[in-house]
Amino acid sequence: MCRTGDKPNIRPYSRVNVVAPGAIETDFGGGAVRDNPEVNKIFADITALGRAGVPDDIGPMIAGLLSEDNRWVNAQRIEVSGGQGI
Repeated sequence: MCRTGDKPNIRPYSRVNVVAPGAIETDFGGGAVRDNPEVNKIFADITALGRAGVPDDIGPMIAGLLSEDNRWVNAQRIEVSGGQGI
């Protein structure tokens, strides 16, 4: 749906965006980034900001994306990764 926008099922003037987080310290993946220091360090070492992310790093991006201030943002994949892999 994200790539095609599922065009037949979207109301006119709807916005469809995707937030792509980097490695985040959550339960995802069995909590490996959060609970395994070695895995966490691997991601910290390949991230420009020097650490794995936490949920509070992602929430403000989503809240901002949903605000009327970003009403012209549409059909975008927005990476929120602290510069992972650059």
